[in-house]
Amino acid sequence: MNRRVSVFVVAWVFSVLALAVSGQAWEKKAKMSVESSSYGKTADGSPITLYTCTNENGLVLKMIDYGAIVVSMQTPDRDGKLKNITLGHDSLAGYEMKHPHYGSTIGRYGNRIAKGKFTINGQEYSLAINNGVNHLHGGLVAFDRVVWKSEPVETADAVGVKFTRLSKDGEEGYPGNLDVTVVYTLTQNNELRIDYTATTDKPTHLNLTNHNYWNLAGAGAGKILDHQLQVNADQYVPVDDNLIPTGKLADVAGTPLDFREFHRVGERIQQIEADPIGYDHCYVIQRSQPGMAVAAKVKDPSSGRTMEVSTTQPGIQFYSGNFLNGSEAAHGHQQYEGFCLETQHYPDTPNQPTFPTTLLKPGETYHQTTVHRFGVE
Repeated sequence: MNRRVSVFVVAWVFSVLALAVSGQAWEKKAKMSVESSSYGKTADGSPITLYTCTNENGLVLKMIDYGAIVVSMQTPDRDGKLKNITLGHDSLAGYEMKHPHYGSTIGRYGNRIAKGKFTINGQEYSLAINNGVNHLHGGLVAFDRVVWKSEPVETADAVGVKFTRLSKDGEEGYPGNLDVTVVYTLTQNNELRIDYTATTDKPTHLNLTNHNYWNLAGAGAGKILDHQLQVNADQYVPVDDNLIPTGKLADVAGTPLDFREFHRVGERIQQIEADPIGYDHCYVIQRSQPGMAVAAKVKDPSSGRTMEVSTTQPGIQFYSGNFLNGSEAAHGHQQYEGFCLETQHYPDTPNQPTFPTTLLKPGETYHQTTVHRFGVE
């Protein structure tokens, strides 16, 4: 064998070995897994853990135990390119600021309670006031601003994180010691599943949700006004100037709130009478029976990414990112660069006797589930 042939053979052998190694690495990356790593420490010195969950299709969910926050959800576009499709911060310091609830687990009560007050069995309770004259998303130091206990979850067809905490009697004004468990899992069916459970030792009101800001073109890819949205709702919850329900339900027909068929988010947004202009409305999910129902579908024509939201909850709040302002707390994201679809009970339910109740009593178990299914077209 001459020298030139010998060199060629050696190079060929090394290339085969390199391909074998890279193939092994790809196979390892594609395996379903949940891994933990440090995400730094809070200002008061509490260590924070980052969980990275990957399914066999390559989707990646990242969460931290500060606020039980989704910091990243990576899904492929129609060409198979992965991109993070949730807005957020890239450091713990950002989440410790008063940010727009990016990716957060919200509690005890998602949305608003009028004047921060409700009455149970003749006793009035006063909650923290943090939204004008009202109570919003659990108060000043709510579930998104505390460190949760956490542990990885692995099943035959999913990986994820189990978050638990005790919300003590009187926290942010709420009655009862509340034991809360929230399990986020990434399934082999390309779903982000959220299971909420809770028990209490005193009657209390509870309305848990998640506050992801989505942009199916990718976080930082620009405005979401060209996203196509469909909401499975014939009615919505009208509100006053302080975004508190009037107590009645109204038909979406003939209004810019009608998303029973797919419409561009920005198609009729300028018709919304609000300051700032945009959607921030709770829809009444149509269902033929109790249990899971499809609440909304979204698709991004530019990337081909799609998302379908199903839930056991009675309502879904569609928010078009009206208050995003490019600030440091917003991580530079501007108005309409992300949207929220928060599955929940209706706003101010504790003061609205005709709404489905949010009252949780001792001996009962609160349980709600929401599933986001990702795809492409």
